[in-house]
Order: sequence, then structure tokens, then C-alpha cells
Amino acid sequence: MTTRQVRRRCRALVNGLRLPRPFTVEALVAELAERRGRPIELRVLPAGAAGSACGLWIGTATRDEIFVEENTSSFHREHIVLHEIGHMLCEHEAGHSDEHGTIRQLLPDLSPALISRILGRTNYTSEQEQEAELVASLIRTAAAALAPPPSAGVRGELEIALGIRE
Repeated sequence: MTTRQVRRRCRALVNGLRLPRPFTVEALVAELAERRGRPIELRVLPAGAAGSACGLWIGTATRDEIFVEENTSSFHREHIVLHEIGHMLCEHEAGHSDEHGTIRQLLPDLSPALISRILGRTNYTSEQEQEAELVASLIRTAAAALAPPPSAGVRGELEIALGIRE
């Protein structure tokens, strides 16, 4: 696919989303879970558990799990979740890990046969990573456009102090 085609495809996917208002990543995850008809669980990824990966999406027969590195900023964690959502929306194969033990450690209730199937399904290509990254950025941009403009003066300062605005 050309870069233009990738952009067009990703824009169409994001334009097809019902972004929650007010936007939060958690509300988007809930919306996608409802749309997909299966739960999506967000979990913490212990430091170093997935090598150099910051996030991981694992889809089982009954649920999707998104693992996010614990030792990073909240903004980066949100971006990681949006990136993994990008893989979901682009319908890339779930399960991205180099080690059988990593998934067993993260999801001890999975059988060794299922772990082998997950690991055998995918090795994301650069194009898939570009798609997931672009979807994450487009979602963030679309969500920012939904937010009302920041208030000025004392009201704006209060909104920042109360965590309503950044």
C-alpha cells in the first residue's frame, strides 16, 4: 500500500468511530468493547516483561487484553492504548511477543497450546506499525477537536488546577 492509501484507510477507520464526549481513553475502550461485543481489559505490563515493546494486544476467544508499560507518563500510556486500538481497528492479528514465557506470565490462565497459537499468528510488519501509530495520532487529533476551547483568565487557571484541562 502507498503512504497515501495507508493515510486514507486510517482516516476512514477513525472517522467511523463514535468518539465519546468528553473524550477519555477509558470511555473509548468501553465504546469499542460494546462495538466488538467482547470485553477489552486494560492491564499493566511489568517493566521489561515484553522486551522493548511498550504495549501489547492479546485477543483470546472471549476477550481482548491491552497491556501497557507501567513506568511511563500517563500521556504515553494513553498513546500506547490508542496504538493497540489501532491494531484492533486495522484488524491486524492479535498477540505480539517474542517469548512464550511473557504471555504465560501475563495471562497464566491461558493454555500452552493457545499461547503457541497467539505467538505463531503474528509478527507485525512496519506497515502495520505505521497504521497503528497513525490511527493513534488521528484519534488523539479528533478527540482534541471535540474539546471546547480552553477558558481564559482565572477560570482557565482553575480548570487546570482542578484537572479539568491540561
